Amino acid sequence: MSETPQATVQTGCLPDESLNRLFYGARTHSVWLDERVTNETLLVLYDLLRMGPTSANSCPARFVFLTTTESRERLVPALSPKNVEKTRKAPVTVIVAWDTEFYEKFSELTPSVDWKSVFAGNQNLIDSTVLRNSSLQGAYLILAARALGLDCGPMSGFDAEKVNAEFFPDGRWKVNFLCNLGHGDPTELKPRNPRLSFDDACLVL
Repeated sequence: MSETPQATVQTGCLPDESLNRLFYGARTHSVWLDERVTNETLLVLYDLLRMGPTSANSCPARFVFLTTTESRERLVPALSPKNVEKTRKAPVTVIVAWDTEFYEKFSELTPSVDWKSVFAGNQNLIDSTVLRNSSLQGAYLILAARALGLDCGPMSGFDAEKVNAEFFPDGRWKVNFLCNLGHGDPTELKPRNPRLSFDDACLVL
């Protein structure tokens, strides 16, 4: 099986430096340098990620940025043991969530189509849409953060019921996954694990 080659720069393609920052050289970090992430950076981060596509421009994801020690400590009881210390040391932890009533925003987001009437009361459609599209928006968060020079540490390994009870007691928002943000310590990285080759993961029909 052949390995997938790295893309070569062509007309219209991002330069190698950008591709490396976003993909080839990017790593998941667990150890963080003591460097603050400003609120201004978070504003730019959201301004970038919100431009990614979602179904019917539904934009169901919601983001809670935990920027203080006190706010991250509220998260600790819900974390698996291996995620506690990395979260305590991270400059920012993001709760990537979804809004169970995201369709209420359709009049603002897609005013030309009455999508609200399609979604309201259709729980199966709501459930599939929020999970798929909030996950997409969480991925846009990671790419936007890398584009701004930040490192990311996305995490499973938490009790969703505890997170929801602590941060979303009214039940409207629900956690999807967590992501630490900051400047990772490159000296603490282990060798990158392999990825599947094109032949193993893809079909061209």
